[in-house]
Amino acid sequence: MKPISRRSFLERSGTGMAAAAAIPALEAPILQPQPVQAEETGREIHLKVNGKDHRVKVEDYWTLVEVLRDHLGLTGTRVGCDRGECGACTVLLDGKSLYSCSYLAVWADGTEISTVEGLAEGDQLDPLQETFIEHDGPQCGFCTSGQLMSAKALLNQNPNPTEEEARQALAGNICRCSNFNRYLEAVLATSGKESSRG
Repeated sequence: MKPISRRSFLERSGTGMAAAAAIPALEAPILQPQPVQAEETGREIHLKVNGKDHRVKVEDYWTLVEVLRDHLGLTGTRVGCDRGECGACTVLLDGKSLYSCSYLAVWADGTEISTVEGLAEGDQLDPLQETFIEHDGPQCGFCTSGQLMSAKALLNQNPNPTEEEARQALAGNICRCSNFNRYLEAVLATSGKESSRG
């Protein structure tokens, strides 16, 4: 078998292309684009957020934090990891804390949601917020709303937690400023206790 050189390959390819160009084009019908009917997507859900009723049209894939921040303007709920690992997006759903970044909005239909914006009444801070400030809890402040909501869920359920119970309640909230012990002290102070750390 005769070896194929680059030159002979190109010459043969050129001949084939010339022959193809000489073949008359087949007459094919030209397809006209058909109008596409806009498909109605999404569904309306009802949420009671911080005591106010909201009806929101959502897509099935929207998360609860997306609805709270982007559609209801409640930006106190943070998005830190978007994977349910840092706790910055913690809200209360029917009184229980949950990561709103990993909870679909459609699952929350008919529920009552509490966000950090609902803690204060006008200019009057919630006692938990006051003790967070007194104990120098917030540093950069990014995780604070999640810490507050996790602590609020604990104190609503158990107004007199032990230090270990408070630690467990806050364990799902990461403080990148390493200020976890200040948050813990604030939670215990709200319940009238002191941390074993002093």
